[in-house]
Amino acid sequence: MSEIVVLSGSPSEFSRSEQVLKYLGTLLKQEYFSVTHISIKDVPAEEVFQGKFDSPTIQDITALIQNAKGVIVGSPVYKGAYSGVLKALLDILPQDVLKHKPVLPLMTGGSPSHLLAIEYALKPVLATLKGHNLKGLYLLDSQIDKLQENPIIDTDILQRTKKQLQYFIEIVNRQASAVFFT
Repeated sequence: MSEIVVLSGSPSEFSRSEQVLKYLGTLLKQEYFSVTHISIKDVPAEEVFQGKFDSPTIQDITALIQNAKGVIVGSPVYKGAYSGVLKALLDILPQDVLKHKPVLPLMTGGSPSHLLAIEYALKPVLATLKGHNLKGLYLLDSQIDKLQENPIIDTDILQRTKKQLQYFIEIVNRQASAVFFT
C-alpha cells in the first residue's frame, strides 16, 4: 500500500513538471513515506481514451489513490489548463476517488500569466473528485532545470515548495493520527 501517490499529467518523456514531481517524491521518501509515482504516459492510451474504467490498469490506479494517505497531482499548463490526457484519466476514475485525501496540486508553465490555471482549472476538478485541495504550487519553466537532481533552481521557489510540502506532510500525518485514535 502506498502512503503517497504522485500523479503526473505530463505526456512528455522528460518534462519539467515530471522532474519536479519526482523531486518531491524523493523529499517525501526522506521523510519515510512510501511513494508511488504514476505517470499518464505509462497508462495505456486505449484504456484512457476508450474510457475503460474497469480495466486492470485503471482499477490498480484507483486502488492506489484510494489507499493513499495523500496525493500530489501535477501537470504542465497547456492552453491555459492542465493536460488533456490528465483530464481523460481523471474522467474515468470514480467520482470520489480523492475522498478525505489531502491533495497538493502543482503546475508548471512558461509565463506568470498562467498562474491562475491551478485555481480555475486543476483545483476544481480535484475538488469534484472530493479531494481536499491545499494551496497549490506553480513554477515557471525558467525556475526549473530538468537536468539536475533538484530541478528547482530558484532559491525562493525552492523554499516555498519545501514549505508547502511540509504543510502537506503535516496534514497527512494529522489525518493518519486522527484515524488511528478514533
